[in-house]
Formats: sequence, structure tokens, C-alpha cells
Amino acid sequence: MAMQKLDDTEITRRLDALAGWSLKDGKLHRSFRFEDFVTAFGFMTQAALVAETMNHHPEWFNVYNTVRVDLTTHDAGGISELDFQLAERMNGLFGA
Repeated sequence: MAMQKLDDTEITRRLDALAGWSLKDGKLHRSFRFEDFVTAFGFMTQAALVAETMNHHPEWFNVYNTVRVDLTTHDAGGISELDFQLAERMNGLFGA
């Protein structure tokens, strides 16, 4: 079953309950900061394993202790339930 794009009202409602995330360029966005590169890379490794089990992969960028993440569902043409699920899992890995 294909994921459906969520409407703006639902996205706004769900963002209010999602610590640290915002809407940027039509995607869910968050920057995670860590103590050092190894910790940031460890987070990315854990998140990659989660993403692979979900078959839903983030757009992300890492420099030293910062990991920037953007989530969107390309097949749905925007933000879907999968994006919120992955964001919540990433927050859990981060301890937020």
C-alpha cells in the first residue's frame, strides 16, 4: 500500500508533538548535536538500521558533531506517516 501525503493541517498538528523538528522546504527537518564525531556517526549508524527496516531512508548531512536530517516521502510527493514514524524513532535514539 502506497503512503499518502499528509495535508498541511495534519502536519502542523503532528509537528506540535514532535520535539525538535520543524518544517523546512516542505520537509521535516531537525539538527542533532553530539559530543563528538564518533557519537554523531554512531547515531547515524543506528538510525540507518532503523531506516532500512522501515524501507524509508532520510536525506541527511554530517559535519563533525552535527547531523542534519530532512524527511519526506518521495513516492507520496511530500510528508507522510512514515516521515513522522522515522522522526520519532530518531528522537528515541537521540534520547529526546
